[in-house]
Amino acid sequence: MNIYNVLDNVSLKSFHYKILVLSSLIYGLTGMDVMLIAALVTPIAKEWSLNVVTIGYLLSTGYLGMFIGALGFGRLADIIGRKKVLIIVLFLESVFTALCGLSQDLSTLFILRFIAGIGLGGALPQPGVYVSEYIPVKYRGLFLGLVETAWVYGAILSLLIPYLILPIYGWRITFFTAIIPLTLIPFVIMSFPESIRYLLKRGDTEKIKRVLESTGILSNVNDLKFEESSSRIKKYSIKDLMSTKYLKRSILLFILWGSLVYTYHGIFLWLPSIYSKQFNLTDVTSIWWTLVVTLFQVPGYYSASYLLDKIGRRKVLIVYLILAGVGSAFLSLKIDITWIFAWSSVISFFNLGAWAGLYAYTPELYPTEIRGTGSGAAASFGRIMGVLAPSITGYLFATTGLVGPFTVFSLVHIFAGLSVLILGIETMGKSLEEISES
Repeated sequence: MNIYNVLDNVSLKSFHYKILVLSSLIYGLTGMDVMLIAALVTPIAKEWSLNVVTIGYLLSTGYLGMFIGALGFGRLADIIGRKKVLIIVLFLESVFTALCGLSQDLSTLFILRFIAGIGLGGALPQPGVYVSEYIPVKYRGLFLGLVETAWVYGAILSLLIPYLILPIYGWRITFFTAIIPLTLIPFVIMSFPESIRYLLKRGDTEKIKRVLESTGILSNVNDLKFEESSSRIKKYSIKDLMSTKYLKRSILLFILWGSLVYTYHGIFLWLPSIYSKQFNLTDVTSIWWTLVVTLFQVPGYYSASYLLDKIGRRKVLIVYLILAGVGSAFLSLKIDITWIFAWSSVISFFNLGAWAGLYAYTPELYPTEIRGTGSGAAASFGRIMGVLAPSITGYLFATTGLVGPFTVFSLVHIFAGLSVLILGIETMGKSLEEISES
């Protein structure tokens, strides 16, 4: 009995649902910490008299840290394991985002945002890597899509919490709610076994047997054949990401992560400020409108997650990316608030649906030995775009209004969709080992 066949074809157990729930909580609450700054940057700017360009730099600082965190912790997850890295990054993101509330000047806030970003960037790819290595092939796309769907609930919390707390206690106290993800660490320690595929790479067969038995994946481990599985394991290094075999995949993932990070964070970090400045809304009212638009992410995520194992990752990405581009093009016309709200909602639906496709797609394209490295490298390139997006969007918004930034968002979405059409392969219904060898 081959261990890969066991992992890929086992019926769903309560353990798999436990992974889904905890991974979703990790991803969602990390999303909350990432996006919390969007609702708070306007009152911070008013208190410290910051201009639009400085606001863009403040937003970009966190993404600079996320670039380092995604790349560094992605590689570390392949060296010391997924579980240990999860614990480290949850601590970093929670504590240092909360500490932003103690900032007495802009320089301190920049530093704390940067350190928090390292943890946030390291945290985001890890649940997907972990889920992809445990969930059976038949359900892998759905489960990965559902984990990504948790982002929207984190984004909603990042708006709902300030909506309730900001008017009463101010932005400093609101930052303290970022400590919430820290409560997940005990559950990771108690409920998350190390990835079996990672343990197999390390040759730790006794621990693999204990994990299989304790999780209920396999009750009789005596029939397992580790020799056959081990013989399929090859040595990989970072340079393999750019080898002939994986070059097209790496380029495509870099394009997709760069495009979606640029568009999502360029749009949704600025949306409360856009509503406030464009239509003279109060801080709380602009947060409310952004919250309503964010709710359209929910059906976007779930529709894409459902389709991932029905029509495939490739088709989902192409359709959702191009339609998000169409929505961005119409929003750039800036007719009135109803028009902007309608097309903001279209972008919200399809952009986040594309994220569900990307989150499922990314860990599938690399072998176990460099899955964390590859996923982290792609995510880290996205964070470079995250560094640029707030500043570029702020500059274009200040000089051209909505036309400049949303024309760019439209072109980036459509370019990403066409890249999937040209470079993408389909992974639906295939084992991770089959995909890595194809």
